Formats: sequence, C-alpha cells, structure tokens
Amino acid sequence: MENIYWLLLTYKVPPEPAAKRVALWRKLKGMGAIYLQNGVCLLPKTDDHVRRLKMLENDIEEAQGESVILETVALDPGQEAKVLARFKAERDDAYEEFIDKCDDFEAEVAKEVTANHFTYAELEENDVDLKKLQGWLTKIQKLDFYGADRASEAQERLKGCVTVLDDYARKVFDAHDENK
Repeated sequence: MENIYWLLLTYKVPPEPAAKRVALWRKLKGMGAIYLQNGVCLLPKTDDHVRRLKMLENDIEEAQGESVILETVALDPGQEAKVLARFKAERDDAYEEFIDKCDDFEAEVAKEVTANHFTYAELEENDVDLKKLQGWLTKIQKLDFYGADRASEAQERLKGCVTVLDDYARKVFDAHDENK
C-alpha cells in the first residue's frame, strides 16, 4: 500500500485580536483542513496546499504568531484510517447540511405550487437559490479529498432539486400560456 502524504500545520497566534485567529481558522477550514487539536491541522499534500500554507505562514508571522509546516505520513494503516475517517466525517457533515438545504428548497417550491403562485419573479428567485445550491455542492466536492459516504446522496438530491424547479418552471410557463 502506498503512503498517503499530509501536510501538518502547527501554529500559535496571540488571542487578540480575535479577528485574526478567526480569519486563519476560516482559511484553513476553507481549504478542507481537519483539526487534530487546537492549532494543529492536517491537509492532503498537494502543490496548492503547500503554496497556500506557506502564505498562511506569513499571515501567522504578521499576527505575531509562530508556525511549523511538516510533511507527514501515518505511523500505520490504523492511524491512516483514523485520519481518513476524520476527513470523510467532516465532508459528510457538510453534505448533510447541504441535503437539509435541498429539503428546504423543495419545500419552498412545493409551497408555491400549493398556493398556485406561478410568477416569473418566484421562478427567478428559486432559480437563484438553485444556483447557490449548485455552487455550494461544488465547494464541498472540491474539499472531499477521500470520497465521503454522503457524496452521491447529495448529488442525487441536487438532481431532485433541478427536477423540482423544472416542473415548477413548466407550471409558470403554462400559467402564462407560454407552452401552448
């Protein structure tokens, strides 16, 4: 079995100003990092992650903090499995939240159908919401380095949202005699 290489970042920044600490945390989470504990996070080793961590290293230094970036591998297959499970669990949490938003989207469209509210303004609003869902899923997928369990479910739910909106669009067009 081939080793999986990770980048391990350890850092410490002053507690104040808190905004700098929060910004650093957001950047790392936005890259898909998992935290092993406070100030210790892990990312798959890629050229992009190396570059971005080096830039964060400068941010940490400017915040009067200190950091170390290391390349590492798991000690054994059991440790590697623990790390992979953490990455997958974080993405599954994101997919779960996404799926909940798909539920909300479908419920909103159903509410409009039940109320016979077939307007272009409502169609446009729902189209914007669908595009947000599509963008959000793309972001989650970009950070799904190891194939989380709920990935295909999230993709199917997005397809369902597209179908729901397409059906609603036909009803809007029918209400305005555009399909006749």
